[in-house]
Amino acid sequence: MKVLGLSGSMRKEGNTALLVDVVLERCQGEGIKTEFISLAGKKIHPCLGCEKCKETKCCVIKNDDWEQIINKVLDCDVLVIGSPTYYYDVCGHLKNFIDRTYSLYHDRKLAGRKGVAVAVQAHKGASRTIQTLEGFLSTHEFSSLGSVKGSGYHAGEVLDDKEAIEKAQKIGDKIVRLVNPHHN
Repeated sequence: MKVLGLSGSMRKEGNTALLVDVVLERCQGEGIKTEFISLAGKKIHPCLGCEKCKETKCCVIKNDDWEQIINKVLDCDVLVIGSPTYYYDVCGHLKNFIDRTYSLYHDRKLAGRKGVAVAVQAHKGASRTIQTLEGFLSTHEFSSLGSVKGSGYHAGEVLDDKEAIEKAQKIGDKIVRLVNPHHN
């Protein structure tokens, strides 16, 4: 089993990345293969709405980083996808990434995986961010393993949100039990 953590934040080691990493660390501690990808510094063009993907069965945009990243998503068993909350929703960069997955929807190429939604807010709005992430996961027929909402604005502040850290750890434990059902 492979668990992929994906942070949509433009801050490579920001609060979203930290909270996603809490889930991954729990899995790593039990020998589960994990990988982390940050969209920070990556070029992700928006969907053109061209509908050519219905024929080609993949997005026709080739001059950015989307294809390399989506291939890692296609290779994972569990996706832990996180976003900071911008104006009560996912950040635009992650939204571009999500919109481009429409190209995989026609043949249900992402179906059958498990997913975790992670959102970080400064003060409020993470519930809507979670709804958007869960909508993405549901549309692509991921089985939900839960969600985590954390609070933090300044670098590292989310680590002070004990409730979020505990929930992220519990979700990590849930993933471990999927791999090894006899794990306590």
